[in-house]
Amino acid sequence: MSPAFRAMDVEPRAKGILLEPFVHQVGGHSCVLRFNETTLCKPLVPREHQFYETLPAEMRKFTPQYKGVVSVRFEEDEDRNLCLIAYPLKGDHGTMDSVDNSDCEPKSKLLRWTNKKHHVLETEKIPKDWVRQHRKEEKMKSHKLEEEFEWLKKSEVLYYSVEKKGNVSSQLKHYNPWSMKCHQQQLQRMKENAKHRNQYKFILLENLTSRYEVPCVLDLKMGTRQHGDDASEEKAANQIRKCQQSTSAVIGVRVCGMQVYQAGSGQLMFMNKYHGRKLSVQGFKEALFQFFHNGRYLRRELLGPVLRKLTELKSVLERQESYRFYSSSLLVIYDGKERPEVALDSDAEDLEDLSEESADESAGAYAYKPIGTSSVDVRMIDFAHTTCRLYGEDSVVHEGQDAGYIFGLQSLIDIVTEISEESGE
Repeated sequence: MSPAFRAMDVEPRAKGILLEPFVHQVGGHSCVLRFNETTLCKPLVPREHQFYETLPAEMRKFTPQYKGVVSVRFEEDEDRNLCLIAYPLKGDHGTMDSVDNSDCEPKSKLLRWTNKKHHVLETEKIPKDWVRQHRKEEKMKSHKLEEEFEWLKKSEVLYYSVEKKGNVSSQLKHYNPWSMKCHQQQLQRMKENAKHRNQYKFILLENLTSRYEVPCVLDLKMGTRQHGDDASEEKAANQIRKCQQSTSAVIGVRVCGMQVYQAGSGQLMFMNKYHGRKLSVQGFKEALFQFFHNGRYLRRELLGPVLRKLTELKSVLERQESYRFYSSSLLVIYDGKERPEVALDSDAEDLEDLSEESADESAGAYAYKPIGTSSVDVRMIDFAHTTCRLYGEDSVVHEGQDAGYIFGLQSLIDIVTEISEESGE
């Protein structure tokens, strides 16, 4: 059995950290959870763990920072909700201590789920009739939410209107159907396995969205092949079919998920992988255009930085011998929050004094342009099926570059270039 899945000892009386759904997860099937503001965690897969511990130095700027391993188990809180709690591994306080936990939710009010009934009915002496009525009401609320969530999961492209007076970033926490779906599935899997074990290893990774107020996230499945060398015949055939029926076979890349804030309409747009698989090459290009469009104008200032990062990543991967990044994704992230704007004829003093509010109040009176430039990030994620001859134990050893992934990068570069040229840049 792999060391990653052997029984683990959790440090006695350790302070647990309550894990929350990561609301900016737009693709993938593995549950990603928020450990704190700058750190995420996901179930440990031995190969992915091995990749992060041994990846080439020049690739580090194109992957999330690896921060260690924690033990995770589920427990029930005071409201009978299942929660995932992270603990340090026995004898390994370094991981939890070295990560900033200042904004983490401690396991302060959580109870062991086996003692929950006793606590409610006997310790607090709550009338049983009230408890029955309360549970009935909560069950009805839960059923209504589940019906709404089922509808959200079935919607391949979803638009959600955000109250313009509200805080967009706070509202984002509740309306990403894909992250909710992955979180529910993870809890269900762990609950089903509870009789056998309730202790899992998760890896800690950098939260790439933490520096953005309203993250716009594009998840792209890269390469012309998605199945790993260890895939069964059935799994391989299924993945080959998906590639053949999508843009993966034609241009080596397809949309796996998208989250965009459209300032023009005050809407959030979510696109899931099922819609991404149906897109033609032209549809893929239109989706990419939509990702960089805020509902009022194309964010042209992002295209140059994206092209430079994609070109640099392509150059880095062309120097990697034997690596194959099967089923890996590429994330493109930028801030959807509108930047301050100024009239084209404004002088230097105006630029210093102008606030975003004053720009909004006078919008329409002059021609406006954004102040400064916006940052955009490009990172590789998901390495559960990555292989390399350096690992030693793989039955298949590849030589040379990952041509399928590099082909997808070149296609992406070509399409972003086309969008840039057609928009007059």
